[in-house]
Amino acid sequence: MSNPEIGVSIDAGGIKTNCHDVGTGDPVFLIHGSGPGVSAWANWRLNIGDLARHRRVVAPDMVGFGYTQRPTDIEYSMDVWVRHCIDVMDALDIDRADVVGNSFGGALALGLAVHHPDRIGKIILMGSVGVPFDLTEGLDKVWGYTPSIENMRQLLDIFAYDRGLVTDELAELRYRASIQPGFQESFSAMFPAPRQRWVQAMSFSDVQISSIPHRALIVHGREDQVIPLGNALRLSQLLQNSELHVFGKCGHWTQIEHTQRFNRLVTDFLNSTA
Repeated sequence: MSNPEIGVSIDAGGIKTNCHDVGTGDPVFLIHGSGPGVSAWANWRLNIGDLARHRRVVAPDMVGFGYTQRPTDIEYSMDVWVRHCIDVMDALDIDRADVVGNSFGGALALGLAVHHPDRIGKIILMGSVGVPFDLTEGLDKVWGYTPSIENMRQLLDIFAYDRGLVTDELAELRYRASIQPGFQESFSAMFPAPRQRWVQAMSFSDVQISSIPHRALIVHGREDQVIPLGNALRLSQLLQNSELHVFGKCGHWTQIEHTQRFNRLVTDFLNSTA
């Protein structure tokens, strides 16, 4: 049986990159979060189809994650990941794209806006990193994950407000993904303790963020235990051309816990001209 997490393979700056590229129209670039065993498909599987009804949707596995190549000599950093985003766009002949960034991916979306402003259009930040905050217990557990079904179950409980979403089958599936060859080795090398420094490494100054002119939609779950709601409030204050939507009864999984409303919100924002 084919693995839905594997899309097409492209050469992005010399890195063999697993990428989902579906639909037609103006491109929208989806950047996943940084959970253990994550892939673009695991993150965006409930959103790609809906968004692709109106847009060309590009969702890569960022270098170090999923089914993208893991170069042995790489040192993971914001600069490396932002460069990889640009290399994916170049490989697919995309001059400019709207960007949706989840958590870690939100920091990359901000990085693109700061360092390559002409390459992106609208920005959507979901449960986003990118401003300084005190490391949460939830994020510390995510980045400090060691593989076991029980540990994965605990993480999924942290991610979701509705515990009904956290089934034994899902925990087993995500655990199996986290122990694919090379997955845990690269993941454990990205965010070693003490982990507050990685929050800082993914943050931008107030001046940098307030200088971003792009239209931005900020989305956050009110009960998010991984990235604090205060991040969204701060980003909405700094991004001059932004709007904020907070989902109640929602954790860190906005795109999964409120799929239909999230897809409609994103689609309406991308299609709006105001």
